[in-house]
Amino acid sequence: MPSPKLVPVVLSDEERSVLTGWSRRRKTAQALASRSRIVLRCAEGGTIGEVAADLGVSRATVSKWRARFLTDRLDGLSDEPRPGRPRLITDDRVEEIVTRTLESTPGRDTHWSTRSMAAATGMSQSAVSRIWRAFGLKPHAVQTWKLSTDPLFVDKVRDVVGLYLSPPENALVLAVDEKSQMQAIDRTAPILPMMPTTPARMTHDYVRHGTTSLFAALDLGSGSVIAQHYRRHRHHEFLRFLKLIDDAVPKDLDLHLVLDNYATHKTPQVKQWLIRHPRFHLHFTPTSASWLNLVERWFAELTNRKLRRSAHRSVTELEADVRRWISEWNADPKPFVWTKAADDILGTLAAYCQRIIDSGHEQVGSTR
Repeated sequence: MPSPKLVPVVLSDEERSVLTGWSRRRKTAQALASRSRIVLRCAEGGTIGEVAADLGVSRATVSKWRARFLTDRLDGLSDEPRPGRPRLITDDRVEEIVTRTLESTPGRDTHWSTRSMAAATGMSQSAVSRIWRAFGLKPHAVQTWKLSTDPLFVDKVRDVVGLYLSPPENALVLAVDEKSQMQAIDRTAPILPMMPTTPARMTHDYVRHGTTSLFAALDLGSGSVIAQHYRRHRHHEFLRFLKLIDDAVPKDLDLHLVLDNYATHKTPQVKQWLIRHPRFHLHFTPTSASWLNLVERWFAELTNRKLRRSAHRSVTELEADVRRWISEWNADPKPFVWTKAADDILGTLAAYCQRIIDSGHEQVGSTR
């Protein structure tokens, strides 16, 4: 029998149901499950010693959680927040680190490192690293960018993006470009396959076996690709590719080609051919704006999924391998959908230019 000095543990139906559910946990919150079993056993009666013996815990543990439940009921079985170690780095010190990182450099170096910042502020290297991570600061990293200086930038953006978002009826929109200087390279040692805990491995050095150029036209509607390899990269090859497109696309469809300002696209021979084939309409992207041509996105897929980790002993082998990959792509093509309106693009670039002006640097590009 429990001691007459002990207040009996009486449970409501809801408390018994909750405690029973907690006590049955097998993988998570084992501490909470143990405390729930203690309270349930105490509610059945018996001394603290008997409950401790039945559950294989100490008398102090039973006494603690029995008293906690009687005082705070179910809430009493949760862990109380612990005070933890007091902060050693004040907000002012954090602000100092962030400000120095953003507004200064360490002497002759171009950027701070955790070691140089720690030496300059008297803090530990790990503390500097934690502050940088918290504020997303990466002094070692740098991104490149370039603004187009094309005087017709706005007009060309509106033309190309309008074509993407609202293609004309009874027409095919093709994003066209050349992936030049594709190298047939072979590693100096065989590529070692992936193993558990070990990625595939290849030597950093390689042997070159020649180059080829891939001309490609991406159908924006279906995602399929018309492609052809040529060993050279002149207007002669571009004309041959235009003729390939002309033969591949039904004659009743107009053709709108999005392409860059490369000189081979604008030679007199090309212009004469286009006059004789009026269903071809060329739309040029602004200079230094290859991101506007969706076929570049497809070239990225080709590079990441085939070229980067391949080895070829000849240009012929490379071309055959790429043709097989393109054939598989066209068997199940995936179109790339353009979603950003021209006004959004121009607004973003205008805001970026304003940031350049506000930062006190000379503007190096314009959207007009």
